[in-house]
Amino acid sequence: MGDFDGRVALVTGGASGIGLATVELLVARGAAVAVFDLDVSSLPDGVLGIEGDVTDSSAADAAVAQVSRALGSLSVLACCAGVAGDSLRTVDIPDEEWKRVFAINVDGVLWFNRAAARVMVERGSGRIVNVASIAGKEGNPMAAAYSASKAAVIGLTKAIGRDLATTGVLVNCIAPAVIATPILDQISQKHIDYMVEKIPMGRLGRPEEVAELIAFLASDAMSFSTGATFDISGGRATF
Repeated sequence: MGDFDGRVALVTGGASGIGLATVELLVARGAAVAVFDLDVSSLPDGVLGIEGDVTDSSAADAAVAQVSRALGSLSVLACCAGVAGDSLRTVDIPDEEWKRVFAINVDGVLWFNRAAARVMVERGSGRIVNVASIAGKEGNPMAAAYSASKAAVIGLTKAIGRDLATTGVLVNCIAPAVIATPILDQISQKHIDYMVEKIPMGRLGRPEEVAELIAFLASDAMSFSTGATFDISGGRATF
């Protein structure tokens, strides 16, 4: 299809779930792709693997520099790394769990957005797509840390998008409902059932469906939106 011929993409959390589906789609459409993840031992052929932790800001800077050296100047960033957090009542959330979820889901997004933006602004073009969640809009029970962290991703995307609005770098995020990925292993079946019940289409989303939206937002075809949140929720989203 060739939509991304000559373009260089970095996907955090690209070794599984939505991230992996995005990697496979971008590769199929002609992009040179790098993945930043905790384990990069099983990536598709031809994908550059960079092992690291998104909570480390210096690792984000180093990853963007490595991508530029190995593949060329970065033109697409997709922040797919994330953690669901433990299914806990708000009164039972330990301080450490709250901080852990925010470090991965919020700090990690900022570190990579910042590192990528520095490169993209200099060249005058780029696309950044952050993965938030419908939980960031509505809030899910037994998921205060996750819901709050994804609301923060939405707010962060709005701010960065406006900061960079005249630079040629467009920054948007997506808000999926529950998607069939390994992250579901981190939460209870009761929690999963609650989320599916709220989806009018009555099913889980598929990673490849989400990857299509990410790819559109990362493409040159998307040219007049920044700081926005795009729902992919099977009808659940109402605003």
